[in-house]
Amino acid sequence: MTYEKPKTLVLLDHPDISQSRVNRALAAALKGAPDLAVRDLRRLYPDGRIDVAAERASVEAVENIVLQYPTHWYAPPAFLKTWLDEVLVRGWAYGTGGPGALAGKTLRVATSTGGNAEAYSPNGFHGWDYSDILIPLQATARRLGMQWLSPFVLHGVRDLTDEQLLGLAQDYRSMLGSASVPEPVS
Repeated sequence: MTYEKPKTLVLLDHPDISQSRVNRALAAALKGAPDLAVRDLRRLYPDGRIDVAAERASVEAVENIVLQYPTHWYAPPAFLKTWLDEVLVRGWAYGTGGPGALAGKTLRVATSTGGNAEAYSPNGFHGWDYSDILIPLQATARRLGMQWLSPFVLHGVRDLTDEQLLGLAQDYRSMLGSASVPEPVS
């Protein structure tokens, strides 16, 4: 049996995945999917100390990178931000006078929010479109020479039925397992 490396790597960060309904269901839907690998960062690094060399090797080995997390205060959880700060450093990920290690790869976000989609609009409760909240990660992709792909955002997750969540989790798996690369977001 030959082992083929995955094309897509999902970097999962959730403060307590055992208590998560949505992110746990999304991650479970990816189990056994061809061309996909999931790295549960909190499980890998319970002490908070990231193995930078291992993380760089994992992202170098794939074509597509997905950051999966619940939105916390309009951003990824703090540990994912720590991962970004420690792994994506100058001289490796960017600023080398040429393309960094991730240039040409794709970056996508898969996230969930408690608020409904209408709440994420200029006139909604939060006052911003959710796409505006993702600008820092989109800018990161651009700075690294990566192609930004349409995010997978689940709004109003508290109101999802189990059946709806199962269907959305299967949609997520299908999207990530797609042989063709989706159109980038302009």
